Amino acid sequence: MTEQIKKAVEVLRKGGVILYPTDTVWGIGCDATNKEAVAKVYEIKKRSDSKSLVLLASDLDMVCRYVKEIPEMAVQLVEVNDKPMTIIYPGAMGLAENAVAEDGTVGIRIPMMDFCQQLVARFGRPLVSTSANISGEATPKKFSEIPESIRSAVDLVVDPVFEKGATGQASSIIKVGLDYSIEIIRG
Repeated sequence: MTEQIKKAVEVLRKGGVILYPTDTVWGIGCDATNKEAVAKVYEIKKRSDSKSLVLLASDLDMVCRYVKEIPEMAVQLVEVNDKPMTIIYPGAMGLAENAVAEDGTVGIRIPMMDFCQQLVARFGRPLVSTSANISGEATPKKFSEIPESIRSAVDLVVDPVFEKGATGQASSIIKVGLDYSIEIIRG
């Protein structure tokens, strides 16, 4: 695992795009602070950049560096969470503008899988984590379902042996506000 993470981090630091397993489904990923890398992800997915992307952070400390203020409700949700959950935070900062929603929010998940956790921690910045499919097509649940057009478009494909532990299901998405508001986007 260490060697795969090292290779992936090298590619990410050079502005490359990776195909990697997450705690949910396979993701197309890049440095969420690199505008050109994020643009490549949109291009690979044939997706409009007006749609926001989910990011992965290693822990709440990393989230703190990329949002102006973490709502108390979000901290409580992370503490009791027992399945993949993406939280939409207000006040994104320090990220590529094309990785942030038009209203300034950003969806971030702390992965519940050893490989992803170590990858993001070692990289030291949030990673884009969008499903490994062409926009509008079915989301592949495992590596064997990923279209060749996606596999050949990235700079590195992580060894599929690390997909163990993935749920094969999209995460829940919850939007939290500084006013204690909560909106369940996807349950």
